[in-house]
This record gives sequence, structure tokens and C-alpha cells, in this order.
Amino acid sequence: MGGNPGADPVGAVSRLVLPPAPRAPEPRSRTGECGRGLGSGGRDRPSATARRRPGSRPVPFSGSSVSPPLPLGPRSRPRAWSAAAAGGPWLGPGGDSGGMRLLFLAVLRRHTGNAVTAERIRDHLEAAGHVCLLKDACDLESPSEIAHLIEAENLEAALALHLYRGGRLLRGHGIPFGIIFGGTDLNEDVNHREKNEVMGKVLEEASVHMYSSKFFWKLKCRKQDRVHRLSHVPLAAQPHARGKIYVQSQGVVTVPNAAFSWDTFLRRSGINQSADNLHIFLLVCGLRQVKDPLYLVDVFSEWHREEPNVYMVIAGPAVDPVFTREVKARVKRTAGVRLLGEMPQEDLHAALKNCFAVVNSSVSEGMSAAILEAMDLEVPVLARNIPGNAAVVKHEVTGLLFSDPQEFAQLARRLVRDPALEKEIVANGREYVRRYHSWQAERDTYQHLVRTLERGVGE
Repeated sequence: MGGNPGADPVGAVSRLVLPPAPRAPEPRSRTGECGRGLGSGGRDRPSATARRRPGSRPVPFSGSSVSPPLPLGPRSRPRAWSAAAAGGPWLGPGGDSGGMRLLFLAVLRRHTGNAVTAERIRDHLEAAGHVCLLKDACDLESPSEIAHLIEAENLEAALALHLYRGGRLLRGHGIPFGIIFGGTDLNEDVNHREKNEVMGKVLEEASVHMYSSKFFWKLKCRKQDRVHRLSHVPLAAQPHARGKIYVQSQGVVTVPNAAFSWDTFLRRSGINQSADNLHIFLLVCGLRQVKDPLYLVDVFSEWHREEPNVYMVIAGPAVDPVFTREVKARVKRTAGVRLLGEMPQEDLHAALKNCFAVVNSSVSEGMSAAILEAMDLEVPVLARNIPGNAAVVKHEVTGLLFSDPQEFAQLARRLVRDPALEKEIVANGREYVRRYHSWQAERDTYQHLVRTLERGVGE
């Protein structure tokens, strides 16, 4: 048990493909969707033993625990003052344009990882001085609409998040573009013959292919020619893919709200016990069936009847209205389980920091941001043993994996009673995130990729 969390194949690929870039100070976070970080904060964290534990006072999130704001890159102003909002390119100190005008297509449905990822990538690109026009691919269903937009906005290059949903709209416009693969590409669309053919044509025309490590457990790497094969996606092995493929780990950052009140959070959750002797397990998810938030309610109810200081709190937005009603009805009649709605990102991070452990019970995950954020905040993780979770949570190293509710109950009770196990898991999880999920490394990669597109302008 314990020791090094192990080598990460995606981190190795990133170092192989990309030249080292100079490190800049990491900026502080902007507010984003529930449970996903969009910026970064270089701060000192309390140790694992200083976190909220039963029998101790809550850890205050005072300004003294956060380092002073660090200087940012070109885009250091709030979004209201960004180049994109102003309608023109960022101007450098000499008044010259600092970058390109980019179109960025993504599916921007609220409460999804895609929307949050797109915002984070836009932030990376605008920080390099580019104007990034983010558009919902669902609102632009024809190439003619894209052509009009490119001309009207004087756009020079483009990116698409999702090979089929966004990439198919970028073909034939005469500007260089890059593709960022999404989970739907790899899990669903590749198995659809007509979509697969379109995806192959998009890849052939694209200047750059970007694989997020959100799905890196599906990847196999051939280092000798730097071509990365998807075990069930032959598109990446085609000759035109050579030299175009990059893999980068998902960047993670957490910035808890300094004014957050743990006692208020408990009252909102309907928990009217002393905060000094509670074990709160926090499940962060949008209320939809794939997240399976009801998977553990029975074991928590049984545990709560034995130990009334144990609770599971489910926090997240109502994504599926019908399923949300089912969840609310079930929770209402279940002891030891509470349900909260959507929370501001920084409040959610503060709640994560104060809880005893973070739980993930999803049926399917690419890579859970809540798991990575919990590790960053030095909080133990218990995750359902599915491929996306198992790629990050190394059992009894960076977290605990369970295959059924009964196994979860055994592991959770063990974690409560074994501080040494908790401490080791927390330390390994923190090291794993800092080593393999650097926000700055992600920023360097995307800025490098856009420089690749920039070289294609005018060719």
C-alpha cells in the first residue's frame, strides 16, 4: 500500500510530443460550472491533518491561507474586459495585435463537462492574446452559416470540441483548424458508419488532432513514430494523422470560497447535528441517470441508523427533470441522505474541502473533475470501479475503488476508522494531480497548438 501513484501514460506522451515551455505564474481561478475548475491558484494548502475532521473546529478559509494574487499573462483583466467581449484583438504594449481571431465550436449545454472544458480552453487561448469566438455547434447546423460567420468576423483559424459534432462544420472553408476529441466521438459516433466516414474526412483536412486525457484510458501509444492508436478507433492510425496528434492531461485547479460557512452548508442540507462529530460523504453530480446518484442510498441509510453522525450529501443541478423528481422522492424517504441543488464553483470547492470524503457512483465517466478536485484539495476519494475512474483512482494508492454498494460500505467504514490509510491516500492523490494534471501544462499545450494553426494561416 502507498508509494508512488505510478507513471501516467498521457503525461509521458505530453512530454514526448511537446517541447518544454517556460513556466509562467499560474493565475487565480474564474468562476465556472458546478465542480469544474477554470483557472488556477498558486496557494499554500493546509495539510491533510488540518482539514475538517470530526471533533475539530472547521478549517476557516481565510485570506491568510491563500497567497497574494499573482501577475497574469496578457489577459489579466476580468472577462468583462476581455478582448472577445470588446469585439477586437488584444493589443500588446506597443499597440500591435497579439494573436489571431479564432472560431471555437463546442456543444455548450449547461451542466456538462463539454461546456466547462470549452470555457477553460478559451481562457487559455485568450491569455495568449488571441480573440476566441466561442459558439454552440448546435446553433450552427450548416457549413454556409460557418462561412458567413468566418467572413463577418474576419476569423483566421478555428477549433472544434468533438470531431463529428463540431469538426464536420469546419471543412472546406480555407482556414486551418484543429480538432479536440470528445467522449461522444470515441464512445458512440465512431460506431456509426456514416458518422465514422465524415470523421475520417475531417481528420484528413484538420491541421491538428488533440486528445484530451479525459479519455486516455482508451489510448495506446507508439512512441517510435509518435502516432497514438485508439484501440477501437482506426482513424488515428491513418497516414494523414502522422505528426498531427497531441495528448494532454486535463488541467485541474481549485479555489475554495474564503467566505464559505460549513455550518450554513450543513443547515441547508437539513443536518442539525454538531459539526464537530460528523462524517459527511459528498457526491457531486448533475442529476441524470448516468451518474447513478441513488446507487448508495440504501447502504448509507443502514449505516446512518447505526451511526447517526454519518451522512451522504448529493450536490448538483437538476439536469434530467423526470429523473430529478425520482431522486428527490427517494431521498426524502431515506434516512442519512440529503440533496442540495447546484452550487457556485468556489462554494462547492469549499464544501469539498470540509467534507470527510468525496464519492463517485457513476455508471460511466471519461474523467471525473470532482475526483481530481478532491485530490487537489487533499480529500479522500471513493469511486465506483469503472474504467474512467480506475484510470485515476489507483486502489489504496490515490483512492478507494468499489464494485458494489456492500464493498463501498466496507471501504468507507475502514476509511473512517483508519487515519493512516486516509493520510496516505490523500498524500498520494495530491501528488498525482500536481504531477499529471497541471493547469499550466494544459495551457502551454493549447497555446502551442494554436501556434501550429497560426503557421498555417495564409498557406
